[in-house]
Amino acid sequence: MRKALFVTSGVLLAVFALQFAFAAVGAFTKPAGDSAYTLHRITGSAVIPLLILLMTLFAALAKAPGKLIGLAILPLGLVILQPVFAGIANGMTDDGGATSTVGLIIGALHAINAIIMVHVVVNVMRGARKLGEAAEAA
Repeated sequence: MRKALFVTSGVLLAVFALQFAFAAVGAFTKPAGDSAYTLHRITGSAVIPLLILLMTLFAALAKAPGKLIGLAILPLGLVILQPVFAGIANGMTDDGGATSTVGLIIGALHAINAIIMVHVVVNVMRGARKLGEAAEAA
């Protein structure tokens, strides 16, 4: 299970890279519309949460320390925040339909939150590697 934890965390990091690319596709698609973000939305609402749950399951089955299991599940809570940030940011427009400064700041939190998720998963991957090394040394 330690190897499954390591591999799943690596796959999740690769999917995060794709997720950033999908966001860029949406941002640079002209004419812009909600459909420009379809891949980003599906990946963020289905693929990433599933991989986080698998990563957490593998951490528990590998009998990882509680801290590592907690780190493995943490991104799920952060994923739940993503549509909240996006919804608030999209709703913060002025009377002319232009995004407000507050909306831009909230939108930036969506991106910062994603970077935090990547950082957490990198730490899970490091923990999984150390767990495997400790088992091999024993």
